[in-house]
Amino acid sequence: MSEVLNKATVLVLNRNWQAINVRTPAQAFCQMATDVATALHIESDDEMYPVMWSDWLKLPVREGDNAVKTTHGPVRIPTVIVLAKFSRVPMRRPSLSAKGVWERDGGTCQYTGRKLSASEGNLDHVVPRSRGGVTSWGNVVLAHKEVNSMKADRTPEEAGLKLVRQPVMPKELPMTVFIRNSHQIRDWERFLLFQS
Repeated sequence: MSEVLNKATVLVLNRNWQAINVRTPAQAFCQMATDVATALHIESDDEMYPVMWSDWLKLPVREGDNAVKTTHGPVRIPTVIVLAKFSRVPMRRPSLSAKGVWERDGGTCQYTGRKLSASEGNLDHVVPRSRGGVTSWGNVVLAHKEVNSMKADRTPEEAGLKLVRQPVMPKELPMTVFIRNSHQIRDWERFLLFQS
């Protein structure tokens, strides 16, 4: 049962019903029990409403619902909760990682302008590390593996290459952009900007 309670399967909405985070059922139950959040009871695309903790405990577990067993009987695990007072949408910058650079550069080689498949690209230090280059947003780009190999430990100018655009730190984006429905929870779809 602890595995079910500790898997991030509950989407968190602010009070304006905008997706801002993901929680475990255990965290969601704590927020519901302290009136920080209500669970969203979803019947269909057209019928959904928030339910307070005391009323949630009384709802029957429907076929297909995840539930936890308690001494008072099974309790349905919500798929979406709505915060009572929080209305902001937190902002976040992508992390400086292969995935973050891939997203910033749109999956495009920054020397050739060609769209790359995941197996074709890797990260290039514009000023090579062997020449004092650092791993920073301003010095790392997505490059085709063959181009990066040919460039080796030279600068783009020395290798006869030109950057499509200068690398910069990406802007902050709403947290909603970073939430992925990795468990394919149908109830989340209407609240997320991007699906994965």
